[in-house]
Amino acid sequence: MKKNKIYHLGTCSTCQGILKKLNTSSCILQDIKQEAITPEQLDSMAALSGSYEALFSRRAIKYRTLQLKDKKLTEKDYRKLILSEYTFLKRPVIIAGKEIFIGTIKAEIEKAKLKL
Repeated sequence: MKKNKIYHLGTCSTCQGILKKLNTSSCILQDIKQEAITPEQLDSMAALSGSYEALFSRRAIKYRTLQLKDKKLTEKDYRKLILSEYTFLKRPVIIAGKEIFIGTIKAEIEKAKLKL
């Protein structure tokens, strides 16, 4: 039974490179551009990570175009933004059992590799 899940972007070369380094045979892969994350999935990720902000990508182009860096965002704002635009989700998000690994930081990927 596949209980591990990886949320990624199929068109992102960084995500694809990371996926190649991981043993994804025990994982359900979800391309967030093809299959949008649901509010339930996002809430579950936030419960594991401790906040919606931890899942939020400030690298998204829309972050700059919407001038969000000048605004004081709340957890509610982060949730709404991630659900409205897939690029606001920091990728990849790897869920292995009850642990979550977020983003491209090498240490996170190494820890995820050990868990998968």
